[in-house]
Amino acid sequence: MNQVTNDQIRQNVRNRYKQVAIQEGNASSCCQTDIQTTSCCSTPSDFNSISSKLGYSNDELSAVPEGANLGLGCGNPQAIASLKPGEVVLDLGSGGGFDCFLASRQVGETGKVIGVDMTPEMVSRARNNAIRGEYSNTDFRLGEIEHLPVADNTVDVIISNCVINLSPDKQQVLNDSFRVLKSGGRLAISDIVTTAELPSEIKNDLDKLYSGCISGASSISEIETMLQQSGFTDISVEPKDESKDFIKDWVQGSSIEDYIVSAVIKAIKP
Repeated sequence: MNQVTNDQIRQNVRNRYKQVAIQEGNASSCCQTDIQTTSCCSTPSDFNSISSKLGYSNDELSAVPEGANLGLGCGNPQAIASLKPGEVVLDLGSGGGFDCFLASRQVGETGKVIGVDMTPEMVSRARNNAIRGEYSNTDFRLGEIEHLPVADNTVDVIISNCVINLSPDKQQVLNDSFRVLKSGGRLAISDIVTTAELPSEIKNDLDKLYSGCISGASSISEIETMLQQSGFTDISVEPKDESKDFIKDWVQGSSIEDYIVSAVIKAIKP
């Protein structure tokens, strides 16, 4: 994939999530170009209902500021990260700040949560949410996840929710994630993986399905290889078959659940 195409993909994704950030909860979808198409960045009015299917508890859903939960994602990375008080957490593609605010509760006043997002409107929304919720240990930064605005060897845990698949250069995302993690730091993310070869009409649909967390997904073996090439060890990619229950609604009539599934991805920086 050449650089021009990479930039086109980033701009397409940025534009889609800009629409989500500014829609202020309207029952429409950033990925919706016709009534039959939804995706993991769909944003129906009942965001809590969507997020509960992804593994968030009622306590978590009620703990964040209004406007932080946008019904995005394919899992609950904060639940798998085993966060501890005092840790520094980095969220790749932090959106409205939902996962950052949940992580903030876990790391406490002595910890810090950094959210990075390439969409200015999302960063502004997250910062405003942090002010309203009086979160003093969160920091939202504008940047691409391939080139993180974070210093070397400063992060304990990286979380992410259905975002790395959106990058046209996933290897660089993992390389830079490795760079910012401390020795012994860990990656704990939820993302989409392919379980079968995607049909060409899905793979090549940039407008609807790449920004919808579908056509940019990698296979389990590809993810394992990229993590190894970045230097990670103790690599685990665990597919969640139960995620097919909500994935089947992302692109109605396509049987998309036969090709992709949500997975828990973990790794350690030695």
